[in-house]
Amino acid sequence: MIAIRSELEAARSEMSEWFEHLHRHPELSMQEEDTAAFIADKLRTWGYEVETGIGRHGVVASLTVGDSPMAIGLRADFDALPIQEVNGLGYQSTVPGVAHLCGHDGHTAMLLGAAQHLARSRAFNGTARLIFQPAEETMQGAPAMIRDGLFSRFPMDAVFGMHNMPGLKPGEFYFADGEMMAAVDNWEIELTGKGGHGSMPELAIDPVVAGASLVMALQTIVARNVAPQHRAVVTVGAFLSGNAGNVIAQTATLRLSIRTTTPEDRALVLGKVRSIARTQAECYGCGCEIREGQPGAVLVNDPAETARAADIARAAFGDAVVHHPGPTYLGSEDFAFMLQQKKGTYCLIGNGDTKMVHHPEYVFDQANLPIGAAYWVALVEGYLA
Repeated sequence: MIAIRSELEAARSEMSEWFEHLHRHPELSMQEEDTAAFIADKLRTWGYEVETGIGRHGVVASLTVGDSPMAIGLRADFDALPIQEVNGLGYQSTVPGVAHLCGHDGHTAMLLGAAQHLARSRAFNGTARLIFQPAEETMQGAPAMIRDGLFSRFPMDAVFGMHNMPGLKPGEFYFADGEMMAAVDNWEIELTGKGGHGSMPELAIDPVVAGASLVMALQTIVARNVAPQHRAVVTVGAFLSGNAGNVIAQTATLRLSIRTTTPEDRALVLGKVRSIARTQAECYGCGCEIREGQPGAVLVNDPAETARAADIARAAFGDAVVHHPGPTYLGSEDFAFMLQQKKGTYCLIGNGDTKMVHHPEYVFDQANLPIGAAYWVALVEGYLA
């Protein structure tokens, strides 16, 4: 494994080129046509069987070596976020208001690095299936790929994912058994009032005042309904209304991120959001429309596959940099849907002392590129020994 890590470290500059290309040209969820084409072109060059258009822009690349019927799936995501980047990088996003501020460009570059190495070394017996997934940020990508036959068209015995995490030691690996990440529900609540002049509120119905009250009321759901030993959160991430201080707007839209870790709490919290939104709107004389987005799922790692992956990582990198059990989070991942279909596990690689993902100043640590690629290679060679 030392030789493999050395080779991947030597290939770091090439991985950085891929990463920086992707970073300069981000595409939002379900719009990643050019990103998918870039990935597919690389994989075809290295001799993979490549299928595109799975779940709209998903890519699956397969490489079979030897005669074993075993197959392993490795997944990376590649969509960007609707956030303006503020960090002064030499390879900054060229798309206003869109940037890779979650590290999906790094995840893709790591898996491409592993793909190139595996195609050269071919030191395994079985089939490696590399899954490049769109639309993780909106929880659409994994379900779309599954509906398009991801696991029926491309049989695999287990599937594995990885994500960088700021605040964890750079280049170190973190594994957790069972429930690791929360389910997410991304909703919009639109309040409709009666627009008017700011000097005559008595002739209008102000959805901004109703929305402000609703924001505060929603914060009571977790604090006064969810058991303290459980974990949940209701975040209002956007409040959109009006354009001028002297105009009472006609509508106000709240965008919510609702995270829960049990089916019971999810039903409770979502029910409370519905009832509070409607009653608050009624109190202020507003209409209320709730738009429920693609639901998420709790990410549950298979304990046996988690232990196996952690053991492979220890053998490759040493005990000191592999943490099992590692931390769990209320963040969400649509890789959870893949783990509902196949056994496997999702691990974290530390990104060091950087801004958190989704922050305008977040920066992916490029030193992780060869390390993450080496983990993927070790996993394929260990699983398909």
